[in-house]
Amino acid sequence: MGKFVVTSQSFLDTIVSRRQGETKLGERVQLIGNGDWEDEVKNSPAKFVVLGIPEDIGVRANHGVGGAHTLWPVALKTLVNVQSTTQLQGDDILVLGAFDFADKIRQSENMTVEQLRELVQYVDDTVQPLITAIIAAGKVPIVIGGGHNNSYPLIKGASLVNDKPVNCINLDAHSDFRAMEGRHSGNGFRYAHRGGFLEKYSVIGLHENYNSQDVIGELVDDPDLHFSFFEDIFLRDKLSFEEAVKNAISKTTGRPVGLELDLDCIEKTLSSAYTPCGISAVQARQYVNWCAQLIHPVYLHLAEGAAELRDGRKAASTGKLVAYLVTDFIKAYKQKRGLFS
Repeated sequence: MGKFVVTSQSFLDTIVSRRQGETKLGERVQLIGNGDWEDEVKNSPAKFVVLGIPEDIGVRANHGVGGAHTLWPVALKTLVNVQSTTQLQGDDILVLGAFDFADKIRQSENMTVEQLRELVQYVDDTVQPLITAIIAAGKVPIVIGGGHNNSYPLIKGASLVNDKPVNCINLDAHSDFRAMEGRHSGNGFRYAHRGGFLEKYSVIGLHENYNSQDVIGELVDDPDLHFSFFEDIFLRDKLSFEEAVKNAISKTTGRPVGLELDLDCIEKTLSSAYTPCGISAVQARQYVNWCAQLIHPVYLHLAEGAAELRDGRKAASTGKLVAYLVTDFIKAYKQKRGLFS
């Protein structure tokens, strides 16, 4: 599997906190054995494949604060200690493991922005084949950690399964549709759109202060692109949050849809672009819940969050938020009922 570390039973045993009278997800989740991993994924009874991309190369290539590589281990530990119940059964989840970019991160420490952007292409090429294999096996990848640069290999990976472009919904303060100036966390969706892997793209909750007029102009002019402003939803009351999500869903029907959530849009959540003013954790959970029920997403991507940033800020609670979002997604995906009249 190349630069990928499969989660073993012996490792899982070290992070699951067992308690008499309770069953944790980590005691029931599926794991890969010693055989062919692609066959094991395909034959697993689990529908959802959880994996991590612990890297912050793309964030730093976009002049952001590094630290996105720290989320995966904290989020995994929190997730596997959630209760396994009739509403959420560990048998539905295969914990695959995480990419190993430790050597590349060490090599990147003193790189220029230009060199970091070249290295992001290596991350792209490493991530994409695994995503394609998981989706081709009929499973839904749930991807945790790393910068939003990884939207590109996820979208490309989903597209290559049937050799057709996919659509995408993103809850984000930023469009991540910056110029093709070399790969980084701020232009994954543009690269995917220009490459023919992404057809329709709808982004919810853009902050007016942090999206350039040139990019907004493109989003307005291209019929395949759609957006809503945070200020129109929460300050001017032009539409409700529910309506913004519903509009995004309506704009991306007709093809498989990738579901994206940038944790930097959630108020006071540790991330590469921490915001004091954003959506609430509850609204992020609503977004995931609504979309999982209504669009049959081909993957879920939770990007940009961190347990510790390179400037010293820490927040272990980010892992718990991710666990909520992952479990909300799984439960809602399985329910599949209409929410909007």
